[in-house]
Amino acid sequence: MNHSTHLVTVTAQTFQSLVIEGSYERPVLVDFWADWCAPCRMLMPVLAKLAEEYGGRFLLAKVNTEEEQALAVESGIRSLPTVQLFVSGRVVDQFMGALPEAQIREFLDRHLPRPSDGLLTRAQDLMAAGDLAGAQSLIEQTRAEDPNNVRLPLADLQLTVARGELAAALAQIDALPIELANDAEVLALRGRLRFASAVEDAPSEPDLMARLEVDPGDSRSRYQLAAHRVLRGDYAAALEELLELMKRDRAFEEDAARKGILAVFDLLGGSGDLVARYRAKMMNALY
Repeated sequence: MNHSTHLVTVTAQTFQSLVIEGSYERPVLVDFWADWCAPCRMLMPVLAKLAEEYGGRFLLAKVNTEEEQALAVESGIRSLPTVQLFVSGRVVDQFMGALPEAQIREFLDRHLPRPSDGLLTRAQDLMAAGDLAGAQSLIEQTRAEDPNNVRLPLADLQLTVARGELAAALAQIDALPIELANDAEVLALRGRLRFASAVEDAPSEPDLMARLEVDPGDSRSRYQLAAHRVLRGDYAAALEELLELMKRDRAFEEDAARKGILAVFDLLGGSGDLVARYRAKMMNALY
């Protein structure tokens, strides 16, 4: 089985290339194990069998924690076996212990690409092009062909947002399955909906700026101005306004400024120079 193209042994020297970089090409399931661990020995053949059955939809990477203790510590491993799933360079989910095969299949199916995902990708492209009827048709085709595709609720939500149906979108995002709650796209959409709601009946940017010229302590106007700037993609200016609001009025709408900053970080994917810079500024302002 070790000769399988779907299974590799990983060391500290190869973790970056095989797991982190490799997970941009296909998901990588990392099994942290040890010889003395009986549940590890029970789990190994199940994972190897699934790696073969799934035919390359994921790579199974095995880490012997007795030989790679530093790597295990760096990965936050506290019990064995621990199995982490990497997608696009980061851990998206994990489980501990020797789960039954059916539960592991369910775990994998939540995250692995499915043939019907191509239809949903095309639907997203149509939404971006403004063809909402075409997007809906592809979503319904996906629902008919693969009703268990876990990304269908997200596609429905994206279509509702594209239609501008704000109240319905807010209800849909709160009803999403738990496995989608921390999805990067969902976090970004949640942030965008937060700001869209803030400007629904708000004055224009020039009017808000004029109000702040007269009264710099007008918290609502400053928050609405930041929301306008988020929605047109001027994230640096939006973060500056939210940071200023956080400094001036932490109590505004139950710490809305700090929560807004975190929502912008989600929109930016949680990393990058702008996120790092304003995360540091936010921490300095807090402490």
